[in-house]
Amino acid sequence: MRKQIVAFGEVMMRLQVPGYELLTQANTLQYSFSGTGVNVASAMTKLGHDGYLVTRLPDNPLGDAAISSLQRLGISRNFITRGGKYLGMYFLENGFGQRTSRVTYSNRLESSFNTASLSDYDIEVIAENTDIIHFCGITLAMADNVRESMKVLAKKVKEKGGIVCFDCNYRPSLWEGGYNKAKSHYEEMLALSDIVMMNEKDAIYILGMEAVSTSREEQLRELIPKVAKTFNIHSIAGTHRSINSDNTHSLRGYMYKDQTFYFSENNSFSVYDRIGAGDAYTSGILHGELAGFLPEKTVRFAAAAGMLACTIVGDTPMSTENEILSAMAGEMEDIKR
Repeated sequence: MRKQIVAFGEVMMRLQVPGYELLTQANTLQYSFSGTGVNVASAMTKLGHDGYLVTRLPDNPLGDAAISSLQRLGISRNFITRGGKYLGMYFLENGFGQRTSRVTYSNRLESSFNTASLSDYDIEVIAENTDIIHFCGITLAMADNVRESMKVLAKKVKEKGGIVCFDCNYRPSLWEGGYNKAKSHYEEMLALSDIVMMNEKDAIYILGMEAVSTSREEQLRELIPKVAKTFNIHSIAGTHRSINSDNTHSLRGYMYKDQTFYFSENNSFSVYDRIGAGDAYTSGILHGELAGFLPEKTVRFAAAAGMLACTIVGDTPMSTENEILSAMAGEMEDIKR
């Protein structure tokens, strides 16, 4: 069952203020390395697969530090190239109560990854050694050269019989020109994808679809089957999240496969670190598909993975299959001895 999972994406430096302080209050920052591709590749290694990252890092001590971090996460460096001078950064301020968490990006367009070209990667070798490749809408937003590499690699993996996973992950702050600029690029990626992470808002705002229904679940049930049929997508999954009055979060996962919807329970839980939960959910879906879980189990497994990710500091999911299965079963212990 062990598979080669490859993620294409940027490695970013996460700079976090202590506790719940604002940037304007803090005078210290804690750094780590993350990114959607990092999170998915690492999460899949924890679930028993081989995780690879396709990226470019600066050839300086900053890049060395990033590589050391990736290796500690179990990510192979086989497809990582070196060049350029910079890493993209983001500053994280943790939300509390009615104040949402805030991310401020810096230096992204000049980063080694976002200035790389197709020739910086050995596309043939990567595609030959890939069972599943993961792409993200955040990467799609960055630059024309990055989009070219992304689409060529997706096509090559498809040609070689691999599975393409695409997480829509639309970020308004990254798209100059908004939905109109993004639409054609999203349509190209959806047409290449076998497994897609998206929700009804993506269908409405990115793809311009219209819904008769008004509630989120009704819109989901109305639009997601249309997306799957239009782009010939095997599975579409995602979550509906909400914040409760007591500052806990609720998460319900869904998956559309074989013309049928599957939903998890509506899980409510306390949040220690919100960033990366969506990538944990994606990894849960991929693992469930690879492991041959029934769809009902896959979506519950993914929701539990997303919930557990919120209890761990940092972006990167760290839970094993047994830990996620225990959470699904409601096995809570004060201390595990």
